[in-house]
Amino acid sequence: MKLVKFQGALLAGTLIAGAAHAADVTLTIESWRNDDLTVWQQTLIPAFEAKNPGIKVVFAPTAPAEYNAVLNSKLDAGSAGDLVTCRPFDASLTLFEKGKLADLTAMEAMKNFSAVAKSGWSTDDGKTTFCVPMASVIHGFIYNKDAFKELGIEVPKTEAEFFAALDKIKADGRYIPMSMGTADQWEAATMGYQNIGPNYWQGEDGRAALIAGAAKLTDEPWVAPFRSLAKWGQYLGDGYEAQTYPDSQNLFTLGRAAIYPAGSWEIAGFRQQAGFELGAFYPPVPNPGDQCYISDHTDIALGMNAATKHPEETKKFLEWVGSAEFAELYSNALPGFFSLSNAKFALKDPLAQEFVSWRETCKPTIRSTYQILSRGTPNLENETWNASANVVRGAETPEAAAERLQKGLASWYAPQK
Repeated sequence: MKLVKFQGALLAGTLIAGAAHAADVTLTIESWRNDDLTVWQQTLIPAFEAKNPGIKVVFAPTAPAEYNAVLNSKLDAGSAGDLVTCRPFDASLTLFEKGKLADLTAMEAMKNFSAVAKSGWSTDDGKTTFCVPMASVIHGFIYNKDAFKELGIEVPKTEAEFFAALDKIKADGRYIPMSMGTADQWEAATMGYQNIGPNYWQGEDGRAALIAGAAKLTDEPWVAPFRSLAKWGQYLGDGYEAQTYPDSQNLFTLGRAAIYPAGSWEIAGFRQQAGFELGAFYPPVPNPGDQCYISDHTDIALGMNAATKHPEETKKFLEWVGSAEFAELYSNALPGFFSLSNAKFALKDPLAQEFVSWRETCKPTIRSTYQILSRGTPNLENETWNASANVVRGAETPEAAAERLQKGLASWYAPQK
């Protein structure tokens, strides 16, 4: 009799344990970011799991170059993870239009993000959002504080002050004024034209006017940044035309150049490699008293596989990704990748804090070529790379570059015809 009771108790215990085990749900995250695997495993996922017993999360990245093809295959085969890391704009929009990503517009966490923050993962009309924004990268200039101190240079606020600083550095001769090359082309556009341009075309207002066809690339606000860029070549040092992106990084971190036109993604690497104090300033405005604008470019987000077998648990995780807690954890774990949330918090890295503080002074925008305007041929983004590099080298005038870009865009984009 006692044996039967013992067996019954053992069976009951086993059933209870089995039921508890069965209640655990495992969510899998698809991502192209394999460099932040330890951040997810050691910081982000443990923080979520501690507050959500019964939900386990696995971060399963794919090599960046293979991600789009692998993800599409998995989604088509029904084997993709519950959570999908979203690239900005067209790649993710296409997945949503094919029914592969769920509509997340009604999520409570979406209230924590501005329209600009959501623009990379929203439909063209802005009414539907299908990924929770995670982070952006901010553009500006990183500089050698020691060099500025030696030369008695103040952080420039206007374009005139910027070029005066470059002239002073060049005249002194100890440092290359600015480290950027044109061999790879994209830097001239991304850290050049798209960095300083928003101050001329007034950020989102100008970008929206271009999309609507109310503005043209030959209008003064779009030609003016090319004119400013045309002056850069004389400050980039000998042989900049053959200088690659890694060359430019090395010149700066070795202390040979005073200023680096930058994206905030450089912070972690520069912090490790530079043997001097780093500072940063936002793109100087054309005239004293002008409103400043920064390229606060949407970079990464997280969506829900529309075919997930665990929609409630997946939404719970996404609500957390949209929370202030996640914003602070993520931004501090990956300095230079800034939460797109409206949440206020301090960053531990002082250079990262400097970049993100500009949001309080300057109006944010995204790169002008990324939404809608690069869907046709010629591709406006790629053409802007070439045009920017040409203008820096003096191979094309600002006016000719703008005319060429406008002609290319008008050849396929109806509102510009």
